[in-house]
Amino acid sequence: MAPFDSVTARLILLLAETGSIGRAAEREGIASSAVSRRVSDLEGRLGVVLFDRSAHGVKLTTAGEAYAEGCRTVLRAIADLDAVMADFGTGQRGALRLACTSSALTGRLPELLARYATKHSGIDLQLQEMSAAKALLALDEGRADIAIVSDNYDFTRFEIKAFEDDRVWVLAPPEHALAARMEPRKDLPFAAVLDHAIVGSGQAGSLNRLLDDAAKAAGKPLVENLRVESFPALVRMVEAGFGIGFLRSTSLHLLAGTDLACAPLAEPWALRQLLVARRKSTPLSAAMKSFIALCNETYVPAA
Repeated sequence: MAPFDSVTARLILLLAETGSIGRAAEREGIASSAVSRRVSDLEGRLGVVLFDRSAHGVKLTTAGEAYAEGCRTVLRAIADLDAVMADFGTGQRGALRLACTSSALTGRLPELLARYATKHSGIDLQLQEMSAAKALLALDEGRADIAIVSDNYDFTRFEIKAFEDDRVWVLAPPEHALAARMEPRKDLPFAAVLDHAIVGSGQAGSLNRLLDDAAKAAGKPLVENLRVESFPALVRMVEAGFGIGFLRSTSLHLLAGTDLACAPLAEPWALRQLLVARRKSTPLSAAMKSFIALCNETYVPAA
């Protein structure tokens, strides 16, 4: 058996994630032929087929799934070893790799990172913005130390702490039929919005899932007039009269300068949190300890 090759292992995981040799090659900045050759050589050495190949892309076989999980285990162990070794230094230098959602970056995280950077100038902050699902996958694969994500995911494998309260709000143009019922200090029942078309956002993965689940439970799925790819675009389309929209409280600053009506949703499921998550088995580096401590010190629960 040939020695473990971490480069090929990362390619296997990237192929599993993208389902495409071309996209994996583009992400790694190498030729597609080089990716194919590495996978073929590995399959030849192992004597198994790791991927089913078709015109639509590639998909892990049963053997491939087992190998990919083994790759994650080994790469996590390598990342953990690096974290342990960093603590043998002076404690004044190191790195902190954060994976976070766009909601986190529109809330209090930037100011908190500025405080952290000032206090720990020797720590190299590495920030990755991505969906909550991908942030948790980055934790699993050892590509991130800490993730800041929304709370409606499976956190069985992770240690979590509250980072920021993040309620769901509804917004509408002032001439909309719903606007007269909307006040920032008055909760609005979710049932009141179900008869109105919405502007959806492709950027709000966990928020979309939350709203869709609530609508299905109410027996009346939401109807989208159109979908945009960012929260600023959502606000503009609501302003233009294409429907009502939904934002988390961390994104309400986008309403500055508009005349949009807004109100918080009344249901308990709309009272969400952003969480600080880390893998339970990951050793806590000095950089991680100091960041989590700062998060705990500065978190103020909603009244």
